[in-house]
Amino acid sequence: MSKINRRDFLKISGLALSGSLLSSQTAKAAPTSHTPDEAFAMLYDSTICVGCNACTNACRSWNETQDETDIRAYYDAPQELTSDTWTLIQLYKEDNENYAFVKRQCMHCLDPGCVSGCPVHALQKTPEGPVTYDPDRCIGCRYCQYTCPFHVPRFQWNERIPEVTKCTFCNDRLAVGDGPACAEICPTGALVWGTRGELVSEADSRLANEPDRYVQHVYGKEDAGGTSVLYLSAVPFEKLGLEDLGTDPIPQLSEDTSDVILPSIMIGGPIALAAMWVVSKKGWLDS
Repeated sequence: MSKINRRDFLKISGLALSGSLLSSQTAKAAPTSHTPDEAFAMLYDSTICVGCNACTNACRSWNETQDETDIRAYYDAPQELTSDTWTLIQLYKEDNENYAFVKRQCMHCLDPGCVSGCPVHALQKTPEGPVTYDPDRCIGCRYCQYTCPFHVPRFQWNERIPEVTKCTFCNDRLAVGDGPACAEICPTGALVWGTRGELVSEADSRLANEPDRYVQHVYGKEDAGGTSVLYLSAVPFEKLGLEDLGTDPIPQLSEDTSDVILPSIMIGGPIALAAMWVVSKKGWLDS
């Protein structure tokens, strides 16, 4: 049997073990002291949206994610979220008479999968509602992209020091009493903001008052454990790209799994290191 270089063996084994220990320490989403009904939220009514993308441009302008001197930015209709497009309007269309718009952005889940999946706490759920990101903590592992059930976080592949980007819920605007830029500019009232309790009540009232207008479900009220962005629609939510995720919080599965895996790693890690030491001492590897 051919031997491998001792230095390469130890390097590969050490990296593998370090990666296992890092991933095993995935941050559980810590409970917050705020009441979800009192936190900020947004309600999007697809039946009112006209697909103007004013929200997209307002988001870009406030967050300075695109050169405003480029006139093409105001006529751009992006198809997917990107590292500089944090919200957009997508079109679902069956035919010329049956179509609907849907706004895509971070859902700011009540119990976010991205927060649970981040091993360095770069993503945090704030008491006010938004899920925020700290680039100084981020190590670029992109676990948040895997743990987000809504496929929201994006990575700056073209930057020398890349960051993860997503909608911030205009956390900086909320801090001074203003609403999210996208909600405040919406010309039709398809997007409104307020406390989650108020918006859930408003959504429920619309369903009750106009039952023939809507699918009888407020998406995000309980889906995936509840989100801070709520949706009303006249077409099934699955057709708008909003999957049926059940009502359990997304981190529940990963955290239950980590409770089983972590003890095994804590026991197996020292054993693996000891085995590496024995192998190197026995001369089973090339010097």
